[in-house]
Amino acid sequence: MIDRNDSHQDTFEEGLNVRREVLGAAHVDASLGATSEFSRPIQELVTEYCWGIVWTSDGLPRKTRSLINIAMLTALNRSHELAVHVRGALNNGATDGEIQEVLLQTAIYVGVPAALESFRIADRVVKEHHNAE
Repeated sequence: MIDRNDSHQDTFEEGLNVRREVLGAAHVDASLGATSEFSRPIQELVTEYCWGIVWTSDGLPRKTRSLINIAMLTALNRSHELAVHVRGALNNGATDGEIQEVLLQTAIYVGVPAALESFRIADRVVKEHHNAE
């Protein structure tokens, strides 16, 4: 388990708040609820550093960060994380068209098979998101 001082705890809490705002509280709570003692350190690390330091920085708007993540996750062929971040992009104000454009660009720069898979995933998530509205 990560031993944090007050500063680390504050960053973790800020990260947890941003993570819930972007990905949805239900998703985050389910992820953290399924965490084992073995996997707890990586969840704490991700929450504190990824969400608490990088995502709280005012250097880029959240929508831009979301669109960048969609491109990177397509390049890495990480379909589960891609679905999570497509939902996050929609929550952050990205339009269907902006997500589509990012995926078209990934087809050229990282490959058509990766982009095709990402289009399938994004299409499902976008439909689910609009049906829930």
